[in-house]
Amino acid sequence: MKKAYLLLFAIVFSTILIAQENDSMLIYKFNIKEQIAPAVWRHTKKVFANADSMNADLIIIHMNTYGGTVVDADSIRTKILNSPIPVWVFIDNNAASAGALISIACDSIFMRPGANIGAATVVNQSGEKAPDKYQSYFRSTMRATAQSHGADTITTETDTLIKWFRDPIMAEAMVDEDIYIAGIADTGKILTFTAVEAQENGYCEGIVENIEELLEQANIEHYEIKEFVPSGIDKIIGFLTSPIVSGILIMGILGGIYFEMQSPGIGFPLGIAILAAIAYFAPLYLEGLAENWEIIVFVIGLVLVALEIFVIPGFGIAGALGITFTITGLTLSLLGNVHFNFDNVEGSTIIVALLTVTISIFTGLMLSFWLSKKLFTASKGPLHNLALNSSQELKDGYVGVDVHQFEMIGKTGITHTVLRPSGKIKIEGNIWDAMSDEGFIDKGEAVKVIKQESAQLYVHKED
Repeated sequence: MKKAYLLLFAIVFSTILIAQENDSMLIYKFNIKEQIAPAVWRHTKKVFANADSMNADLIIIHMNTYGGTVVDADSIRTKILNSPIPVWVFIDNNAASAGALISIACDSIFMRPGANIGAATVVNQSGEKAPDKYQSYFRSTMRATAQSHGADTITTETDTLIKWFRDPIMAEAMVDEDIYIAGIADTGKILTFTAVEAQENGYCEGIVENIEELLEQANIEHYEIKEFVPSGIDKIIGFLTSPIVSGILIMGILGGIYFEMQSPGIGFPLGIAILAAIAYFAPLYLEGLAENWEIIVFVIGLVLVALEIFVIPGFGIAGALGITFTITGLTLSLLGNVHFNFDNVEGSTIIVALLTVTISIFTGLMLSFWLSKKLFTASKGPLHNLALNSSQELKDGYVGVDVHQFEMIGKTGITHTVLRPSGKIKIEGNIWDAMSDEGFIDKGEAVKVIKQESAQLYVHKED
């Protein structure tokens, strides 16, 4: 009988433990402690997918940010509002601008003593206030986000009032300094709440020191916290998409192409250019910035430049189009446009992207010229053995040009290609490289060889 009681006690105790274990809440924690950018949006998508697959009961965002891009913040906001899993945010010091929008989208807001939320005016890269069309869009977004959390209808003897859980006018005042709210927001000042002010006005459910205290205040006793940790690939992508690294990769692309053109065949410099191009476009493509057509535009630009250099004599339309296409492809890949829609792309962002590309191209070319001299010329360069630097003097019996060129002086022929001013001429059935001494000469014109200099025939149009 005693054994039976012991067995019954063991079964009941095990059932209680299992029930307690089943009652344990699974919490998925996500840190936003950086500028809101494409990388944060990509991490957010991973977080919500992971939380859904592991049947998490709650997502907590640990936030400390001064803001970021409007497009990415709006995407994160929409993800939170549509989430079947409740989302709470713990503001650790700052939730400014885009961070305020994301926080207001969450189901519950908790703040650390001394933390702030607000200051959501849209600014450009220089910190200057953006045009009113951007402010208007963000005002309505903040207002709609606050309204999404619902309201109570209060009926009085004379009127029916709506009491919002989060006042949308206060959310709008975080963007627009012209909004006046008695005792809260003065005209001419952007609204920013401290933790205490946010709690008094419905924008904070509790003031806590940390997430453990947050859960204690929410009466959650049994829980397990799992934290999202970016993978090595995520960190690499974030590193490669930084403006400085993007500029260095552009210089690598141009430098590799330049050095490849200085040497015969296909070799190491071209490999460097290809690797730099992959490192430049691949992370931008994964972040959703670079689209297929932008990469194609870049490739077409390189092909046109190559045709102009190696196939078409001189420099004309193909070369100009190639340079334009190349710069356009590199610049557009840095922007968050959707196909040809640039409505959500700030003008300042376009300018910064264009400057990043053009400065990198110019710097890359200058470095290529400098390095080619330092690495390959004379006996000082570490790679001088790869270049021919010895002189072959005429007195030693070396002849640097075809001696038949001298026989062409005074003879007449026909231009085989356009001379602008260099090109090819045809004399007595033979094709010669030639240079016009009077500028452009069209194809099929009669010309006369007037001199030979530096292994080059010089001609002028025959009268």
